[in-house]
Amino acid sequence: MKTKLFVLLTILIAIVSFSITEAGSYNYDTPIDILVNDNYIKMDAEPFLYNNTTYVPVRFVSEALGANEVSWDGNSSTAIIKHGNTTIGLTAGKYYSYVNGSTVNIANGIKLINSRIFVPIRFLADELGATVNWDSTYFNVQIYKDNITVPSDLIDNAYTYDDVYWLSRIIQAESESEPMEGKIGVGNVILNRVNSNEYPNTIYGVIFDSEFGVQFEPIINGTIYNTPSSESIIAAKRALAGENTVGSSLYFLNPRIAENSWIPNNRTKSISIGNHDFYL
Repeated sequence: MKTKLFVLLTILIAIVSFSITEAGSYNYDTPIDILVNDNYIKMDAEPFLYNNTTYVPVRFVSEALGANEVSWDGNSSTAIIKHGNTTIGLTAGKYYSYVNGSTVNIANGIKLINSRIFVPIRFLADELGATVNWDSTYFNVQIYKDNITVPSDLIDNAYTYDDVYWLSRIIQAESESEPMEGKIGVGNVILNRVNSNEYPNTIYGVIFDSEFGVQFEPIINGTIYNTPSSESIIAAKRALAGENTVGSSLYFLNPRIAENSWIPNNRTKSISIGNHDFYL
């Protein structure tokens, strides 16, 4: 009886361990941008990392790379891409695709998540005649293909590389040791100012605004030029994507070290996160 119980427990532990390992292999928290010929691409689902492989939704990336048609066979859970004389079949759960009837291995498999087919970006780029690079600093997939023009309706103009560059630097300089929510909050303040009629209308302009005196200490001490951490870059992207932890706040300070009391004396406090107080 004890032997049977031991075997049963061993099997259960193995099942649980396998499930945890599989779940832990997915990374949805790192915001990944897809660029085709230096254009940010709109997508109907967010890319993710699985076992250090970047997975992308098939339809929008394929169309940006010049695919003639992307269709869905619901009976077999298969996405079908037609590109010139090439037909690619991608069936959910399979570890291979069909390319003109021949199988091509896909090491980590084809994923079906929230009714969207995902495949490794390198596979898709290779089969559609493109080259791909991974920017590990800014979490960008950079795809290049000659003789194509990305359709204008697929280009995402929500933000630019420079927006991420400068926003991540002010976040790093102002909140290096703060929690992620606080980092995003600093990004929110900058973006709230961009959207306000009282401040410049660009991220760079807000950060370096000096109309009524320099607004941020890192401009004076030079830390604005420090290389941002991965967390600061992720926080910048999450803020740019619309995540907000501080509402309409336009100011922040660390009350323990702040030398000027104008903000707490003249503005309404909104929330405290970590060492920062945020004000409307």
